[in-house]
Amino acid sequence: MRKIKFFLLGLIPGLILVFFILNKKGASCSGYLPNSRVIAETLSKEFNYSDRFKAEMEFLKIDKKFLKDSILTKGNIDFEKSDAQKKPCPSYILTYPKKNPRYEIGFEKCTEESNFKSLKKL
Repeated sequence: MRKIKFFLLGLIPGLILVFFILNKKGASCSGYLPNSRVIAETLSKEFNYSDRFKAEMEFLKIDKKFLKDSILTKGNIDFEKSDAQKKPCPSYILTYPKKNPRYEIGFEKCTEESNFKSLKKL
């Protein structure tokens, strides 16, 4: 029983210390999930829009800033509809928002660029 007390005596302050250090640096563990990784990689690449995608953006009155800051950042990748193993550029379907989706975007994530192919309002 004494060993457990000594263990907890060191563990609890250590956890609190680590929590405050990581929190101060803005670190989080949310970026390790597949959805977050695909979105982060997509946002880090150059965007290329197909003519069809540009026409849909104009029709739906969606600008590039809203696409990048809201739809992509807060969207959800539908891995069942996506082809993540496709070579050389995996293709993904993203829905926005996560609950009651209103938009569906089809895009490819290549090594140097992200190619946006389709945009649909659901």
